[in-house]
Formats: sequence, structure tokens, C-alpha cells
Amino acid sequence: MTQIIDGKFVASQIRNSLKEEAENLLKLTGKKPGLAAILVGDNSASKIYVNSKSKACNEVGFYSVVKIMESNTNEEELLKVIETFNSDDGIDGILVQLPLPKQIDEDKIIEAISPNKDVDGFHPVSFGKLVIGKETFYPCTPFGIIELLKYYKINTKGKHVVVVGRSNIVGKPIANMLVQKKDGANAIVTICHTAAPDIAFYTKQADILIAAVGKANMITKDMVKDGVVIIDVGINRIDDVNSAKGYKVVGDVDFENIKEKTSFITPVPGGVGPMTIAMLLINTLKSFKQKMNLK
Repeated sequence: MTQIIDGKFVASQIRNSLKEEAENLLKLTGKKPGLAAILVGDNSASKIYVNSKSKACNEVGFYSVVKIMESNTNEEELLKVIETFNSDDGIDGILVQLPLPKQIDEDKIIEAISPNKDVDGFHPVSFGKLVIGKETFYPCTPFGIIELLKYYKINTKGKHVVVVGRSNIVGKPIANMLVQKKDGANAIVTICHTAAPDIAFYTKQADILIAAVGKANMITKDMVKDGVVIIDVGINRIDDVNSAKGYKVVGDVDFENIKEKTSFITPVPGGVGPMTIAMLLINTLKSFKQKMNLK
């Protein structure tokens, strides 16, 4: 029988725990964990993401600040803002909402964030530590996937995990996290991408399939085996005449037609998405505790 992985519920449990810990830390230290979010431009989806992160901070008792900059902001101006937050003792985490306008080098911006405040887990120092298995800030979406697998007691040891997608945000980090020799990982990992002549050849072998390509309903019923665990990271808008908005949000997996073939599956929305923000909060709290020399 298929079990739906309820990321919204798990994330709410995490937020409740974080709120309690933040209250205790405020009594102990007189301070709150602080998160700074920087948005360049007026991309509507990016605005929603940034506002949801700020709202989540407020809900758990963190301090948050949102810096909105014009779309014609140049690289030097953005670097100055990052340096200001790097030097601000009240800020424990810095995130720059991606994508950035074309005139700004994303790699240069990511590398400008202090590794001690890299709560997105994108800095080369953070990623390097992840690859060699050292403690670090994990990228939030892969971190959320790991926590969902743990919460639902889905065994990964010796299992064949197939990751469809090779982005620096999801595909590469989740593959590296799951291959580590530790609890909640220790898997055999295959990464698939557009160079594969037949992706289905690999996806049919998956005990756990992680889809992160950004292509609506790409993974179909005939591409997986019975009993597979599916983690769908995709968020795609498709036209829907029956919706008041004129569209609906779907994942990379054909959920309705594939779900009965699975043992566990994440829905879209309500699966991985809420966990991403919850992990951002966990990373921010971790940074705060490191600064305060607290365990």
C-alpha cells in the first residue's frame, strides 16, 4: 500500500521544535538567531520564496531582514551588501535568492558569503566538506530529503538510489550525501541526466528515485519498478482551465498514474518544498549556536 510522504507535516514538527529551542536560547543568551535574505529584481516567484522564508523565521522566533535591490543592481553593490551582513553580529545566516540578473556572476556572489553564515550550503567550502563527509551546512533541499527518509524510516543502506538531475542545488549534493558511509546514507547512487540515451534504463533499477529536473510529469509509470520510493523535487506550472489561476503546480513525476506502484511517494506541492525552508531554519540555528559556542 502506498504511503504519501507528508513534508508539510514533518516540517511543522520541526518548526515547533525550533520555536521551543529559540525561546530557550533567548532566555539563555538574550539573543535570537538572525537570517538575512537578499533579493535582486522583481521576479514574482523569488519574492514569494523570500517572503515565505522571512515569515517562517518570524513564526519560530528568529530575527529576519529582507534586503530588496533593483534589477539593475551591479555586482559591486551586491557584494557590499553581503559584506555588511558578513560583519553583522546579529546575522547568523545569509541567503541570496537565485537566479540573479545576468550582469551578476552567481559564483562570485556565493563565494562572497562567509562560510560561517552559508546557510544555503552553496559555498565551495561547505560543498567540499559535504563531499568528504565533514560536518557542514548542507544545501537545504537535499538536507530536507534526507530528513524525510529518516522520519519515514526508509532504509537507504545498500539501496540503489537513482538521482535524475545534476544541479549544484539538488542533484550533486544529494548524491554525495547519500553515498557517505553513515546512518541515513550508505547507498549505491547513480546520477542520470540528459546525456543518458535511455533514462528509463536506470530509473527502472531504482529502489529510491529522486527526480529533480524541472520537467513536468517526466517520470511515468512505465519508468519505475513496483515498490519504488519516489522523492519528487520538481515544481512546475502547467495550464489548467479548471483552476481559477489558470494553472496548477505539478512535480517531475506523473503522480496520479504512478502513485499506486510506489511504496512511498512525495506529493507536489506539500512534499519536499516545506522541508527546504525548515532546513534553512535548522542551518540558521546551527550557525547561531556555533557563534555562541553552544552545543
